[in-house]
Amino acid sequence: MSGATSEESGLFVRLRAHLSLSRTQAIFGIIAACLSIGGSVYGYLKVARPPNTGEIIAFVRDRADKPLPDATVEVLTPKDALVTSLRATEPAGARYTLKEGTYRLRASHPKLATETRTVQVLAGQTSEVRFRLGPRATALPLPGAPPVSDAVESLKKIFR
Repeated sequence: MSGATSEESGLFVRLRAHLSLSRTQAIFGIIAACLSIGGSVYGYLKVARPPNTGEIIAFVRDRADKPLPDATVEVLTPKDALVTSLRATEPAGARYTLKEGTYRLRASHPKLATETRTVQVLAGQTSEVRFRLGPRATALPLPGAPPVSDAVESLKKIFR
């Protein structure tokens, strides 16, 4: 045992003879610099590549293939919760970055019919959705039903 203790103390003495305070400080400084540079490179790569996001582009046009600048595109979850509302500007379309998943897009215009589409957003990819809005459907009266004016007149008679 005394031999092992003398060898350990001899190693410690030799190590201490080669390492001065300035060398120890230099070694720790180099280690700290490497950790700092490595951490900043890792942070840059992680921010530059956002995980689990994709992009959608929605184009809204009328039946004559003309852009509709007054159109609105709503991004909804599958359960109809509103995520965001976008203006469909041409020629770029309405762009939005979303997390990966399934969404519903609803395109509307004040004077035209509304259309809804389902889109799957994949990470790192762009999905294009094209809408062609037509005229609104008019409600047709049911066959055999009296005109609305007749129904109003009959209600007036009841309340007289």
